[in-house]
Amino acid sequence: MLQVFDIIGPIMIGPSSSHTAGAVRIGKYARSILGTTPIFALIRFSGSFAKTYKGHGTDKAMIAGILGMETDDARIPISMEIAEKMGLEFTFEKTEIDGAHPNTAEIILKDADGKEILVRGTSIGGGNIIINKINNTVVSISGKSDTLIVPHEDVPGMIAVVTKILAENSVNIHGFSLCRDHKGGIAVMTIEIDGGIDENINQIILKQPHILSSTILKAI
Repeated sequence: MLQVFDIIGPIMIGPSSSHTAGAVRIGKYARSILGTTPIFALIRFSGSFAKTYKGHGTDKAMIAGILGMETDDARIPISMEIAEKMGLEFTFEKTEIDGAHPNTAEIILKDADGKEILVRGTSIGGGNIIINKINNTVVSISGKSDTLIVPHEDVPGMIAVVTKILAENSVNIHGFSLCRDHKGGIAVMTIEIDGGIDENINQIILKQPHILSSTILKAI
């Protein structure tokens, strides 16, 4: 069921919810996945983003999100100047991602310790987004709620193991997807949950056989 927020979209700065508010949220989510302060950002725009990002301010919006700004922050128009003062080096490229939604961007962020992440996100309208790739992992994350990313060995029973732990700790799931590279290889659960999740629960998941990692991504 659509909510009023889904129809109207967030309060925002800029001419287009897809090209500004959505771009801010993609940038901010990429920063949250990095988990530290970025000092370098490479932003690749695909499709409509690549054609219009300067005119629609998508470049400024993306940098604003990477700096941690909200969609209604009055500083979005000067975000690139702020980024330079804060020591964030950034560059933009045009590209074409096969099969991608027209409003798609791929962000590579690096921090001072050399940590690097790649995030691909799509702005689907009304300020809503879908994060569809983190590093080499295909995901489907709206960013509206806390999300667990759980890579694991593709063996029988893994979904039951993780969901049982969540149920025992009164964590309610409202969205679930699973992808894998091949049968018996590496699979990744993406679990969107209601409310928050305690890090202690995450540690329980991490201790289970065949779990490779477990990361909590906070809503934006």
